[in-house]
Amino acid sequence: MTQLSEDMDKSEVTSFSFLLRDYMGGGKTHKNKSFLDVVIDLEKVNLLAPDKLDLLEKCLKNIHRIDLKKKIQKYKQSALGTNYMNGIQAPLPSVGLKNSGYELGLKNGISKEERPIFGQHGISKPVKTSIQESEKSLPQVASEEYRLKSQPLGLCLIIDCIGNDADPLKDTFISLGFEVQCSKYLETKDIHDTLHQVSCLSRHQNYDIFVCILISRSDSENILGTDHQPCSGLPLHQIRKFFTGDACPLLLGKPKLFFIQNYVVPEDHKKSSSLLEVDGKMSYNGWRPRSSTGALLHQEADIFWSLCKVNVSVLEKSPGSQSYYLRCLSQLLHQPEERRCSLLNLHIDLNNRIYDWNSRVAPEEQYSIMSEHTLRKSLFLSHR
Repeated sequence: MTQLSEDMDKSEVTSFSFLLRDYMGGGKTHKNKSFLDVVIDLEKVNLLAPDKLDLLEKCLKNIHRIDLKKKIQKYKQSALGTNYMNGIQAPLPSVGLKNSGYELGLKNGISKEERPIFGQHGISKPVKTSIQESEKSLPQVASEEYRLKSQPLGLCLIIDCIGNDADPLKDTFISLGFEVQCSKYLETKDIHDTLHQVSCLSRHQNYDIFVCILISRSDSENILGTDHQPCSGLPLHQIRKFFTGDACPLLLGKPKLFFIQNYVVPEDHKKSSSLLEVDGKMSYNGWRPRSSTGALLHQEADIFWSLCKVNVSVLEKSPGSQSYYLRCLSQLLHQPEERRCSLLNLHIDLNNRIYDWNSRVAPEEQYSIMSEHTLRKSLFLSHR
């Protein structure tokens, strides 16, 4: 278990804990628990033991850690060779299930929440596989894929305050089957109002997905828009709150994707702190909304967040140039071999391109990319 803990990052621990919340009491908050703390809780309710690892395997699969699932399978095979003996006597380090939770204080994730499951031997890579599991002992955690069958698939909102990327992105998402709404050169208040208006659209009920792409100048925490006068900016963390389960119930249970390109203004140009707030009902813990099956969903479930930052000097040096991050995203979505590539694996390819770019340019031209998500199922975007 300690090996698994060391191999998992903060976002995976958060997702893992979120997936298991129903097994340990849906009303409890497991957000701040470490992986090993969750293991302890599972053991207390007899859902995890040396001979009860199916739930662990399934959760690891759902957070796309197939490499860790394979470690559990290896452990099970070796444990079978030693007849299990009601203890952990496999080739792994002999760390007791009950004690392991207190040996590693793991910082839990910021990547919102998912529905994962833990294992005893490390974590696996995000790979989609089918797993044989016992229906008797293993409750259903999540469906295999998000449904993307509506026509159009969903709304793609593009807000381009720079003006270089909106048109090629529009072509890309139309080819994927989206309705595209494009706005350019918005001031901060207009960005706020546009996000709020789009979140209130009734036609979301007919769509299966939502995409938001926002390109603008920013400071370290806020979107600045095209304002000529000093302004507070729109906090980055508030952008997705327009579309959470409480604020936008028509998108509850549906994937919501955010791709943000920020051209970061130096710290000495920062404005006063933001005062803009998100409209709509927001519950503190966010457990009220339910899916179509009646299961409780966290208000920030089903979100994919990709944030890319680069110094504004890149834009000043070449005012008409596209964002390398968004250009690569469009290229990957257009490639035939990516048509059945999951969004998470596609983003790995995007990371590789960004890191390759960074290895070839000066530090001030390097892109910084960060992603986090609370997706509960696999997501595939393909051309029609």
